[in-house]
Amino acid sequence: MALTLGRKPGEKLYIVDKNGKEIEIEVVKTDAKLDNYLRLRVNAPKEYKISRGELR
Repeated sequence: MALTLGRKPGEKLYIVDKNGKEIEIEVVKTDAKLDNYLRLRVNAPKEYKISRGELR
């Protein structure tokens, strides 16, 4: 399953597992000078490993 959506700074989305644990993703900043630049904040329980795609 895939979800594509647009978000503005300050807007959030949530991923919730079957046990009710959630990952919160917030758009922190966009750069008008760079069309393809977006800064995100990810809050997740400690048992979730978060890594950047280029490091995998």
